Amino acid sequence: MLREIPASDSHLRAALRAEKLPTDDLGATDQRFFAWVGGDGRVVAHCGLEGSGTDRLLRSLVVIPSERGHGLAIRIVAALEHVARAGGAERLWLLTETASPVFDRLGWRRAAREAAPAEIARSAQFAALCPSSAICMVRDLGA
Repeated sequence: MLREIPASDSHLRAALRAEKLPTDDLGATDQRFFAWVGGDGRVVAHCGLEGSGTDRLLRSLVVIPSERGHGLAIRIVAALEHVARAGGAERLWLLTETASPVFDRLGWRRAAREAAPAEIARSAQFAALCPSSAICMVRDLGA
């Protein structure tokens, strides 16, 4: 189950650092972060959304190592897509160096980084924090 958390959450920051994901921009405008709480009440994953327009950025998805390989990322992405859609988003974008096979299976498509709309391209993730080698992907949230 998703639970919204502040960008200052120490567990979020530690999880991102452990996976070498960016933390320098946490707390910027239009960011929402979430913890995924497992059935036993433990936080087993973190993730975020950024933006406020029809295009949003899915970012910072981390599942703790002991919970990987059980389909949790699929459930988290579906929940994030629902949150984004309910908030007026029509598309989600992301950059990844390691998780493209997961997103391929979920129906995301690869896109040229230059194809991202200006609001997404201006985000710290796109503009500076993620290397040019990261794969850009997009998902249409239409019905």
